[in-house]
Formats: sequence, C-alpha cells, structure tokens
Amino acid sequence: MLNVRLAVARAVPDLFALPVAAPPAGDPAENQSAGREPAGGATAGDLLPHPLIERAGVAEEATAFLADAEHTGGAGTTHALPRPLRTPARLLLVGVGAGDEDGWRAAGAAVARAARKDPAVTVAVPPDADPAAVRALAEGAWLATYRYRLADDPPDKAPKLRTLTIAVDRPDAYRDALAAARSVAEMTMLARDLTNTPSAVKTPAWFAGKIRRAAARHAHLTVSVREPAQLAAEGFGGILAVGGGSSRPPCLVEVAWRPPAATAHVVLVGKGITFDTGGICIKPREGMKLMRKDMGGAAAVTAATIGAAALGLPVQVTALAPMAENAVSGNAARPGDVIRHYGGMTTEVLNTDAEGRLVLADALAYAVEHLAPDALVDVATLTGATSVALGKRTAALYSGSDTLAEALAEAGAAVGEPVWRMPLVDDYVEALGSDVADLVNATDVGGGSLMAALFLREFTGEARDRWAHLDMSAPAWSDSADGVLAKGATGWGVRSLLRWLESFSG
Repeated sequence: MLNVRLAVARAVPDLFALPVAAPPAGDPAENQSAGREPAGGATAGDLLPHPLIERAGVAEEATAFLADAEHTGGAGTTHALPRPLRTPARLLLVGVGAGDEDGWRAAGAAVARAARKDPAVTVAVPPDADPAAVRALAEGAWLATYRYRLADDPPDKAPKLRTLTIAVDRPDAYRDALAAARSVAEMTMLARDLTNTPSAVKTPAWFAGKIRRAAARHAHLTVSVREPAQLAAEGFGGILAVGGGSSRPPCLVEVAWRPPAATAHVVLVGKGITFDTGGICIKPREGMKLMRKDMGGAAAVTAATIGAAALGLPVQVTALAPMAENAVSGNAARPGDVIRHYGGMTTEVLNTDAEGRLVLADALAYAVEHLAPDALVDVATLTGATSVALGKRTAALYSGSDTLAEALAEAGAAVGEPVWRMPLVDDYVEALGSDVADLVNATDVGGGSLMAALFLREFTGEARDRWAHLDMSAPAWSDSADGVLAKGATGWGVRSLLRWLESFSG
C-alpha cells in the first residue's frame, strides 16, 4: 500500500505537485484582466498558495505555464513541466476543480498515476485547506494505486511510486483525516481483493475465513458463520437451494459491530455468489467470464462493517453475507422446484439464474425477525438490467423511504459512487404470484431490476418502510483504470456505506 504521509516540507522535492483550482465562473473580461486568458480563449486555472512554492521559486514559472498549457484546473487534469538540471526537476500541475471533495479525490488519483514511475512525490496543500480536502486527496491516491495481479510485473511495467508526501503547515490538524482516509481505502481494497480473487480459490468457506481474519484486529467486532447443518436446522432454504449444486458448501457469514454507546442499529445484507454458472439454466460463456464478481455485495457490506469498527463509528452495524456457489450438478435446484425460505415464505424457482434474490430473501427475513434494524439495506450485483438504463457507473436505488433514499444518495454523491432512485411499481407485484407457492423468482413481464426489487421487498416484513435495495452489478466492475478506479473490481458500496454510517455520528 502506498505510503501517504503528512509533513512540514522544508527541502524542495525533486517531483513537486502543485494544486490548481478552476477559476470561478464569471465575466471573461475579469478573468482576462486577472491574467488568466491564454491563447485560444481557454481560461487558465489558479495556482493554490503554499510556502514551499515560494521557497522553491517556481510560482511565476508555474503561473506562466498554466496559461501557455491552457490548464483549466479541471478536477484530475495534469500537466508536467520538466525543469532539467534544476530543483524541483519536474513540476506536476494538477487540477482540483472547485476544490470540493470530488476535486481533491480526483487530484490525488491523478498525482499518483502521473508519478507512478517516480519513487516519491510531494503535494503542496494550501495552509488553510479543510481536513476533508486532505482526506479526499489521500483516499484518491490510495485507491488509484491499488493493483490486483497474480503474476510478476515485467521490470519496465512495475510502478515505482512508494511515498506521497502531503506538505502541510500543521500535520497534527490533519492526522485524523488521514487516518480516516486510510481506513476507508483499506476496506475498499479489501472488497476489491475479495471480488477479484478467482473463483477456483474463492469458496464460501474461504470468504468466511478472510472476513474472520480481517475482523480480528478490532474490539467489539464479532464474526459468526452458519454452516449447512445449521442453515438446514434454522430453515435457510434459499441459501441451501442455490448452493446445493456445488461441492463447496454454502454458509451465512454474520459480522457484528457493537460499540458500547450505539443508539441505532443498521443491518446490511450483501449477495455472496462466489461463482454463478446460472445453474441448470446455464449462462453462455460470455455471461460467465466475470462471475467471480457476483459476491461484490457481500464484499461491500462486510468490509463496510469492519470499516465502521476501524473508524469507531457510534452506530451498531450487522452485515449478513449469504454465500453460495451456483453450480450445475445432480444436486442443483431445478426450474419448477419450490423452496421454503427463512420464516416460512415459499418461492417457485422458474429461473435458476435468478439465484441472488433467493439467498438475499433468507437473509432479509432473518434480519427482520431477529435483529430489529432501524435501517435495512441490501447491496447486490443482482441484475444486468440496470446497466441498460443507468450505464456502467451508476447503481439503481429502490426504497419506499424518502429519508433513507435521500441519505444513501447523498452519501454516494459525496464519495463519487452515484445512485439513481428507481420506482417501486406496485402494479407489477401481481406478476410475482405462483400457482403453487407464495412467489416466483422470475417473470416474463420485463423490468428485471424492478421485479427483483419487488421480490425482495416481500421479505422485509415490518421493516419495509426503512429498507433500501442497491442493485450495483455494473459499477462493481471497471473495464479500465480511470480516476480512483483500478481495472477490475471497484469495491463499489464500501465508501458510500461508510459515509452514510458516519452520518449517524451527528
């Protein structure tokens, strides 16, 4: 993990990153009179002040270069200014946009990527910077430098960056912000690691073991695992049916954060399908290639709960991760089977590839009956249908609670994990009816994401008015490195959930 440190920088570094703010919108004539109108009509950004910039004697040179390079200060934009045989040997001008969290997070990611072939880089943060800026800067740098690779790097491709120094006047004023950024980044990386791991390794038992080890460092944090015999005795029919076709037994992982002064209890439920063949209704090859990501929801909720402990958040959190491999064998669930969920509801299985909702239903019903949540949120790589409407970067949010929906949307917007609220159309509930059971798990009426949400709602009981469902199949994976995202698993949901849980601190 990249070494990000705070320091009062006295020596001028070899690689010096200077934050640049986008100028405020206004009269172009005013911008021009302020010296911010370069050739071509673009408006140059504003170099943010720092004592080290003056000490290095680069302010005038950097300002002139801003105009010449038409650097607008847009968040995450970078321009490098080589200075051979001088110190610093290179200036890296990086945009922070409007200077909000998004801008500083983008800047941190951009600096880390631009400096990947250098051993160290120093970033000058203005003396009056808000701690949130330092937190976002560090978080962006850490997330952008994440890599998952099982083969050795070729010598010319391996990143060399080891240390990012944030130059501040008062390091003590920002230590808590840096610690918070590290905790959030570590938990996001944990979720990415869990999701990226090939399914040949990633059994339900393996996942449970990883969570036990990650949670062991924190007091007031416990992990319990229900194995198949206990699942059968307690009636978790959905988890058992989905996992029945695999030689790798299913389980239910429960992670509980119980701070002494908690005044609210949040339950997070995450889909944990370690590999999804589709079952008897088998997927085509293209549909299976990335199915190691189908436990991204379980990774997110367990990592977020461990993160709540790391941050010391004063809210009780329980994560439920129903884990199973949806495989094909003589023991696999068949279309037409009827399963009995925890609590007694029954489902006729019409599509064994609509398995995520079956395991989530058990966990939701258990949460409502035994955990008395003040808020109940499930997170799942549930349907590909959401990407048709919302693309690759936005998750679908379903909830009957305006308050809960707004809080989750605000948290997602703050950390750069956008969601879009979708309607829960009651007119479609009738289509979930079965001739032989309470519900069917698949319909032919369209609206795949909506129908899945309506199915899950049936298991929320008296917690229906404080439940939300996040369908995040598309944003759980990135096809390329971009900003804070590495290619592969994104760890989507960890940062949103932690920001939301932080709001319980008042």
